[in-house]
Amino acid sequence: MKPPSILLLYNEPVLPVDHPDAGSEHDVLETVEDTFKVLNAAGFDATKLGISYDPRPLLDVLKKKKPDAVFNLFEGLATQTGTEISVAALLEWLNVPFTGCPSPCLALGRDKARTKHILSAVGLPTPDYAIIDTLPAPRWRKAWPAIVKPTCQDASIGIDQNSVVTSQKQLDERVRHVFATYGPPVLVERFIFGREFHVNMIEDASSPPNSPPLVLPLAEIAFQNTKPGHWPVYTFTAKWHEESEEYRTAPLRAPVEIPAEDFARLQAIAQRSFRVFDCRDYARIDVRMDEDGKFHILEMNPNPYLNSLALVNGLLAIGRTHEQLIVEMALAAIARGGKEVPSGVCVPVRVVTVD
Repeated sequence: MKPPSILLLYNEPVLPVDHPDAGSEHDVLETVEDTFKVLNAAGFDATKLGISYDPRPLLDVLKKKKPDAVFNLFEGLATQTGTEISVAALLEWLNVPFTGCPSPCLALGRDKARTKHILSAVGLPTPDYAIIDTLPAPRWRKAWPAIVKPTCQDASIGIDQNSVVTSQKQLDERVRHVFATYGPPVLVERFIFGREFHVNMIEDASSPPNSPPLVLPLAEIAFQNTKPGHWPVYTFTAKWHEESEEYRTAPLRAPVEIPAEDFARLQAIAQRSFRVFDCRDYARIDVRMDEDGKFHILEMNPNPYLNSLALVNGLLAIGRTHEQLIVEMALAAIARGGKEVPSGVCVPVRVVTVD
């Protein structure tokens, strides 16, 4: 019997290496190599394909190889972020099963404005906010400080220390900057002081269909810089520039524990978020826990970093592995395509090491 075929799809970086945002898109290449090793070691017939501005190579490979499923690591082109959604929609149009969230969910995750509207509409906790689509910015009538974010970027692009503002004058200046750099609309959000957690969720292959996702042990951004004027924010620099002070003073700790009753409340919030946004396979929310113990959803990420220590260590904490997740996601995609789940596929051990 032929091994099941998997096409590993990803975005070829398009930004020059000296571009200030280049680090966020080159990161996918390491994930691709690790995932490719796992799939081959598991017994899949895996093929890699990177695409950029021309989708025709994808169409050609789908027609020629007819893979049983696509392992989708396409994050969108840095210059055309909406292509993350377009590729998923194209696979759906062609009736090709793929891993990860469907296109409508990815579209919501890319749009912080609509995400905030939905969170508020269904009663999920999120900080007070305003969406600004024209200049000048209206007066901010909530508590200071506030944080200003581009609405259609991810990976902390457009977030730096100047994103946090404490007056209308600063807000006006920052909104104008974001308009000029990334375009409207702009999200302004009440800044929440407190602990910041990454909450990863996976669909458990051993659970009955339509079960709530499994919420993994938490990861925390352990902000350590207490210098006056420095804000506890997971900026682009803190996330990607390893040589920077911001990176060194904002380490990711995983797993971390919080009291059981707090985790139970957060688990319910995370599971409801997963279902409200129609996520699939895996997703993540980023939350802050304020001094009163209340949780506030900052972000919904339907396509989180697969090689993240937050995810990998969370899996290990419950006796699972990164390799197991990759294999189970691939098999789930094949099953969604209506094909019998193949025999002869195994979960390899210690194929890759995530630092």
